[in-house]
Amino acid sequence: MGRARLARLHGIATSYDPAPGTRVQIADDTVVAVLAALGVDASTPHAVRTALAAYEDGPARALLPRTVVARPGRPPDLPELPEGTALRVETEDGEADEQVLQGPAAPAAAALARLLPPGVHVLHAKAPDGRSARAPLIVAPDRVPAPPGRSHGFLVQLYSLLSRQSWGMGDLGDLADLAAWSGRALGTGFVQLNPLHAAVPGPPTDPSPYRPSSRRFPDPVHLRIEQIPEYVQLAGADRLRADELAARARALRGEVLEAGALIDRDAVWALKREALELLVAVPLSPGRRAAYCDFLAEQGQALEDHATWYALAERHGPDWRRWPVGLRSPRSADTVRLRPRLSDRIDFHCRLAWFTDQQLAAAQRAARDAGMAVGLVHDLAVGVHPSGADTWAQQDAFAAGMSIGAPPDAFNARGQDWGLPPWRPDALAAAGYAPYRELLRGLLRHAGALRIDHVMGLFRLWWVPEGRPPTEGAYVRYDGEAMLSVLALEADRAGAAVIGEDLGTVEPGVREALAERGVLGTSVLWFERDYGGGPGAAGDGADAAGDVNGAADAADGREAPAEARILAPEEWRGDCLATVTTHDLPSTAARLTGEDVALRARLGLLAGPAERERSRARCELAEWLGELTRRGLLPEGPGDEEAAVRAVHRFLLRTPARMVGVWLPDAVGDRRPQNLPGTWDEYPNWRLPIAGPDGRPQTLEELAASPRLHALMRELGDQSR
Repeated sequence: MGRARLARLHGIATSYDPAPGTRVQIADDTVVAVLAALGVDASTPHAVRTALAAYEDGPARALLPRTVVARPGRPPDLPELPEGTALRVETEDGEADEQVLQGPAAPAAAALARLLPPGVHVLHAKAPDGRSARAPLIVAPDRVPAPPGRSHGFLVQLYSLLSRQSWGMGDLGDLADLAAWSGRALGTGFVQLNPLHAAVPGPPTDPSPYRPSSRRFPDPVHLRIEQIPEYVQLAGADRLRADELAARARALRGEVLEAGALIDRDAVWALKREALELLVAVPLSPGRRAAYCDFLAEQGQALEDHATWYALAERHGPDWRRWPVGLRSPRSADTVRLRPRLSDRIDFHCRLAWFTDQQLAAAQRAARDAGMAVGLVHDLAVGVHPSGADTWAQQDAFAAGMSIGAPPDAFNARGQDWGLPPWRPDALAAAGYAPYRELLRGLLRHAGALRIDHVMGLFRLWWVPEGRPPTEGAYVRYDGEAMLSVLALEADRAGAAVIGEDLGTVEPGVREALAERGVLGTSVLWFERDYGGGPGAAGDGADAAGDVNGAADAADGREAPAEARILAPEEWRGDCLATVTTHDLPSTAARLTGEDVALRARLGLLAGPAERERSRARCELAEWLGELTRRGLLPEGPGDEEAAVRAVHRFLLRTPARMVGVWLPDAVGDRRPQNLPGTWDEYPNWRLPIAGPDGRPQTLEELAASPRLHALMRELGDQSR
């Protein structure tokens, strides 16, 4: 009983419900391991008693919680404080206000909070008995900003979008061009991207954008080299070498576009890195130097740590856990002594971060200049690589020896381990959520909206102890009110909307809490059915695709119960991003032609006999085609694949969804998924260029001229507003 109580006090669930009416108890050794990752020894009865006593003498008696959160619609959650306790607030800008309690603490704190602007302030408490405490006071808006009006836009994996100018994979120049063209010519309001987070360096580099080294800074592999201002200043041998690199890049691009080669991120980076070494050697003009210095000052210690990790990785490899012991901490004496000797390499990686930030800013300007109401929608991955830059720089914030994943359920009896270390909820609270705030601020610098992968992780995550199967994990709870308040604060400051990817297992109350704070949900056409929970309940099931290829929660392969009827468009929730498919699901053309089942059959990924799966897919498709026909959305008839793609998007337009997303490969009939969950080397995940129905890659220039794309986008342009 003592260990269970200790677990509850630290937010660890000792049981979970994989299906209605079924409860599974968490093994004691799992609870002990998770508590240990939170710095609590529960290995013996004596240790448990000691830990409980420490809690009673510490957090239970504290005048203030680690972080206090307030918003207009909800007073701060404070413990009972002695009458006569003085509460004083220091605001972000240095002003102060004080109030002496003459009654319960919460009303007094709420009165103070109402007078404060949104921000991260400091709350001081001094009790009559001499005890004192201070805590960050986060005052947040009730809601995140709503997207302006109703809009439609593209969903695209940037690496897959090649143009005649890109160096073997899509880049930020291509992104700016896509935004400028689609905003002006097609009336699109946004472009949603894959995560652009910095990758763990290779070779080989993990191509998955959902397993990055750092979420705090973007990856310079996305740079358009020729658009860096110093490029035109190259002269002599450096100019000749840059021209040679550009010629090799053209050849690499040709191999992908004309010879059927896969996107080779490492080959692209090798060329770009050498070119960037030349560019960083070019002296900055006075104005450029001043802008760079401003960037360094603004980014501060976070950027220096990030660049230092990459400089050390050049010497010692990309896994800091195997570096010399003295270098395994950013604050160690050895690391501090080595930084001056690495100053050139640290500056190199800082400069790359600056270049990338500038081109991201240019892409968002291009989107807004083209009339986009939202512009770029960036994607926040659910976690980071255990050996990467973020875990080195912020070790106290991550739970060592733990990985996040998903528990066993009706769709996956083995559960899942995504190989990503979780944030410690206690460390976040103790730091006033600074790591989370800084992460959001960086991602929102050049964004009109942010998509949060596995948004349920703001409330709880399934922690799997290292070396154990995912069946032996446990749910650990986060302070959802605090996490949402920080999100609302940073989104409000950036004027950006937020989209939560809420597919998969969603505990009761989470969607309601997200909707209350203005976070849009994600609704995928094929899964919007009435499963007995009413509108918006679709997707409550397994985390079926949350593996190392993408920590998403796709529902591909699930067999809907016969009674799970298709939701009528008017029954959909309005506060959502509505799409037909996602990066973890088959393309629409593949579903319509049965090629999705054929591909999974070839790779041995079907849940049952091939003929049964083909029959199920045909029945589901016939049901959808019948629905579209009855609603007059498929006048061309069910035999026309291109018309059927238009019809499912017409269906989306009948819903009240605030944002309607078009998977860019769908617009040209691409039949291949960008990621096939459950595969590694068996399928070229994250390495395919956008292609037409025949599998031939299409450049951005060809996409812009595609009659099929224009026919589809006319439907959205005519009806979405």
